[in-house]
Amino acid sequence: MARLMVSELFVSIQGESSFAGWPCAFVRLAGCPLACRWCDSLYARQGGEPLALDQAVAWAAGQGVELVEVTGGEPLAQPASLELISRLCDLGRTVLVETSGALDIAPVDPRARVIMDVKCPSSGMHERLHRPNLEALQPRHEVKFVLAGRADYEYARAMLTEHGLARRCQVLLSTVHGQLAPAQAVEWMLSDRLPARFQLQLHKYIWPGQERGV
Repeated sequence: MARLMVSELFVSIQGESSFAGWPCAFVRLAGCPLACRWCDSLYARQGGEPLALDQAVAWAAGQGVELVEVTGGEPLAQPASLELISRLCDLGRTVLVETSGALDIAPVDPRARVIMDVKCPSSGMHERLHRPNLEALQPRHEVKFVLAGRADYEYARAMLTEHGLARRCQVLLSTVHGQLAPAQAVEWMLSDRLPARFQLQLHKYIWPGQERGV
């Protein structure tokens, strides 16, 4: 029987993406091949507890919410995550897959909505982007840039323009919590009339300082 290494299971509101504010069941898988400087879930980079795939599906299906996010760590680092995603889609759930962009998104069930990071230079991991992912993006997907300063913004703007991202899917910009003032990032976006959506991580304002279960 397929098994997953799970960091945590919890129900909260969705803190990011175009689904921000909706109740959501989170399946946070353990393990990640990256080491981002601004990682906000360091506890999920390793460890975790084994859980049968059937149990993970049953848990998510039994929480009474239609929105489910498979996240990490890096969920696509576990091959069984692909079956988890498909089975949740089979149940009629709206499934979000939060991924770093470093691994191939092409095998993800097309019914799922990929929320893909494009890592900015300050993360130290921007060169780990699996570039074919930029061509694999679909209109139902979303791309996220997390900014820690002006250099990150310039990088995001260049990537958005070079790859025509705003014409192909929703583009999200947010800031590293405590590193860049949201008002500053918004000022840059408005000055450039950047075709992107600004977002705040709602859970960090509702439950400040709390990392797990939110």
